[in-house]
Amino acid sequence: MKIRSITYFCNPSFPLEESVLRKAGEFLANAKSAYEAAGYEVQTTRMATIPFPKLLNGKVEQTPLLAEKLSGILKQIGLAYAALGPALIEFPESYAVIPEAISASENIFFGGVMADKANGISMKAVKACAEVIQRASTLQPNGFANLNFAALANVKANAPFFPAAYHDADEPAFAVAVESADLAINAFSGGETLDVQRSTLIAEITKHGQTIAKVAQLITRNSELVTFRGIDFSLAPFPDDAHSLGGAVEAMGVTKIGLHGSLAAAAILTEAVDRADFPHTGFSGFMQPVLEDLVLAKRAAEGVLTVKDALLYSAVCGTGLDTVPLAGDVTAEQLTPLLLDLSALAMRLDKPLTARLMPIPGKQAGDVTEFDFGFFANSRVMALESAPLNLPLGGDETLHLNVKR
Repeated sequence: MKIRSITYFCNPSFPLEESVLRKAGEFLANAKSAYEAAGYEVQTTRMATIPFPKLLNGKVEQTPLLAEKLSGILKQIGLAYAALGPALIEFPESYAVIPEAISASENIFFGGVMADKANGISMKAVKACAEVIQRASTLQPNGFANLNFAALANVKANAPFFPAAYHDADEPAFAVAVESADLAINAFSGGETLDVQRSTLIAEITKHGQTIAKVAQLITRNSELVTFRGIDFSLAPFPDDAHSLGGAVEAMGVTKIGLHGSLAAAAILTEAVDRADFPHTGFSGFMQPVLEDLVLAKRAAEGVLTVKDALLYSAVCGTGLDTVPLAGDVTAEQLTPLLLDLSALAMRLDKPLTARLMPIPGKQAGDVTEFDFGFFANSRVMALESAPLNLPLGGDETLHLNVKR
């Protein structure tokens, strides 16, 4: 198990206050050292700000400049990535600037809120996020720019996984995200009963979660102004056999993930994270990024795992749709119904969900993906069974769904 990221949350103001950014870099360097001393490999250190429309006091036309400036500072303060938070329903003009801001910067991430408790499901925002995805897909020949954007539904602040990360206060805070799919694989690789294996997984998550929390207490003791917000113990994968959450599902007895039984396995794994005793934040559950998981990528290439399957598992898992390869000619009107479905799940079930969709220029369903990225396993473009919505569902209304009790 590794620490995927230590994420520092802050409000650096605009113009950017370099003293705030330097403090972020210093804090994360010390935190990284503390976790490494405790025996954990730390893959990245990251920073997330308050949502950029608020950071810019509504002057969202300056977003590309903000992204460019922050991107230039990251290396100076020793950070790998930064997130400028999501476009907001209250600032409808904030969505359209995101593709240009991604293009103007390196390693800067964004989100776009589609639905939240205060506003319900905004069809205008859902459509705006679909437009962002379609436009961002054309920024690079392989559609890679959409790695830096996710559409958000019911996602709260201080989730440390990108692109969903954002802050909601002036005071700094931090949280930890882990890469822990190997714990699930190891737990379900023995010959014991399902209940024994699940108990083993819960115990392992609890052990590591409490250790990470204890180190956090030591870190905050030395930096009293920074609050620890918790651990996102989503069972995040890495694209090899030893770290595949799809492999864990198949170790549980499902012949191939995507076949019936997969949803039950996803529910069991997510509930194991829920049962474990540690300070939770973010998604904390079953993570299914198609291109970041070797077995998921393989089953998607075989046609066994579909977009509808991944959406179905979102009802019981932690994150939603992630790194889903789609045809390059998919339209915003075709993406909108899928994003609406995800938003409805998030609001009806009161759970955070995101969509990071990756249309690939020049590719059609069934074509092989050709990414050259260490965190991706290549697959095939997945078919999207979608058509533009008609009225009344396809209008610009705001939809309010009561949480299921």
